[in-house]
Amino acid sequence: MTVRQSRTIFASLLLALLSGIGFSQSEFIAHISAADLVKAVIRNEVNATNASESRWKYLVEKEMGGRQETREVVETKVGSVDRLVAIRGTPLNESEQRDETERILKLSHSAKEQHKLEQTHLKDAAQWNAILQMIPDAFLFEYADERGGLTKLIFEPSPHFQPSSREGKVLHEMAGEIWVDAKHQRLVSINGRLTNEVMFGGGLLGRLEKGGEFHVRRTEIASNNWEVVEIVVNMRGKALLFKTISVQQKEVHSNFQPVPEDLSLSDAAGLLLKQALVAAKR
Repeated sequence: MTVRQSRTIFASLLLALLSGIGFSQSEFIAHISAADLVKAVIRNEVNATNASESRWKYLVEKEMGGRQETREVVETKVGSVDRLVAIRGTPLNESEQRDETERILKLSHSAKEQHKLEQTHLKDAAQWNAILQMIPDAFLFEYADERGGLTKLIFEPSPHFQPSSREGKVLHEMAGEIWVDAKHQRLVSINGRLTNEVMFGGGLLGRLEKGGEFHVRRTEIASNNWEVVEIVVNMRGKALLFKTISVQQKEVHSNFQPVPEDLSLSDAAGLLLKQALVAAKR
């Protein structure tokens, strides 16, 4: 066991001990550095994500590229299935409902489509874990505030971080703040902004302009189950061949309801189709 690991484990044990005898969060924080708190939070998030068996059905209201839509999503252990239910707040007409039903039916009967969905899920999960694990090394942290039982830390790029991926290059040019539940070592929100332009391939493959921002907010929807409830991205730049890109996206996730942990993709599709039939009869 390394000295760093020993220090983090000690901090976790200290947290459990102090919470049991009534010490405040402020008194706990005095015993652990901002960097070590972030490391503990990120490690806990990665472990919780890998160990979680909870699955949910929820609504996503999404705005992107001038399009506003509402989708119903059902999670499974190998990916999520969704159904478009409204555009700009207006329920789908009969033709649009029929198209959605055909799309979901195709997915429920196509091993190829289900395999593609599963591979996308694995890729997204691996990418999310990789980004989380970069955070403690990519930034320098310091305590900034406490409010409502939460702790605010501000961050700026670490001069010692050497990014080895595109995601790492973007992280390395960001500054911002994170809020954590220090008592339970969970990430509540993170806000970042690009302090410099980010270039890929010397600018030939693309670049992101300085000033781009993102915001992610999470909440505990059930005991020890934290989910993303809001994502906001506002980025501008150039893509390959200098095509102008503008990523302005907002997602709000709500109406979380538990579903069986062992749902297959076909089961999830069937659940959405049943919901579509119920909606059509109204």
